[in-house]
Amino acid sequence: QMRLMESGGGSVQAGGSLRLSCAASEYTPGTYCMGWFRQIPEIPGDERERIANIDSDGKTIYADSVKGRFTISQDGAKKILYLQMNSLKPEDTSTYYCAADHVSPYGSCPPRYNYWGRGTQVTVSS
Repeated sequence: QMRLMESGGGSVQAGGSLRLSCAASEYTPGTYCMGWFRQIPEIPGDERERIANIDSDGKTIYADSVKGRFTISQDGAKKILYLQMNSLKPEDTSTYYCAADHVSPYGSCPPRYNYWGRGTQVTVSS
């Protein structure tokens, strides 16, 4: 079973940058989809918004809220997923999670991911 651990969170002023890392216990190129999620503070409970995703072919997609500011990437050899966050805004303040799952038999990413890290806090002050 894959284990994930995030790091790199912290406090930064608006306009600043942070890079999150997610170390995976296992990773075989071409077999996993991976993504970054963050909690939605306005919604009670544990709702999470997927903000960036990378599929087994390396294709990336982003939520509109972070497009052009955040970049997802991975180092397969080191089994690390990254999220470079630039031009941070106070509304980016949240707990960030990385998640992963096996690519489906059809080659697409599954609608839900089963493997999750514990999260890392990002706080952006104005």
